[in-house]
Amino acid sequence: MPREQKQVRELQEGSYVMMDDSPCKINHYSTAKPGKHGSAKARVEGKGVFDEKKRSLSQPVDAKVWVPIIERKQGQVVSVTGDDAQVMDLDTYETFTMRIPEDEEFESDTNIEYLEYEGQRKVV
Repeated sequence: MPREQKQVRELQEGSYVMMDDSPCKINHYSTAKPGKHGSAKARVEGKGVFDEKKRSLSQPVDAKVWVPIIERKQGQVVSVTGDDAQVMDLDTYETFTMRIPEDEEFESDTNIEYLEYEGQRKVV
């Protein structure tokens, strides 16, 4: 799996982290002061990259978490059928079908940017 381990203190808003086995983009990151018997705690709130679900995580700042390595790729729309677009990756020339986001319109020969992680893809 394309991911790496980092300490919670290294996370930043706008970066990615695995929460409930899903890659999430961090919307909010805050820390609480160390308590009488423990280390400082971090609260991380994020949104699923592919499923849009809100998730949160509360861990000591020195705990280890998985950070997904999400690739940003370029593609070209080959054809459009209903809500799906046939897209060709501009590096590998592999073609695949992607769901078109509701508020966008695609046309043939349009270049797009998309995110990919473990076979999941999403238009940026």
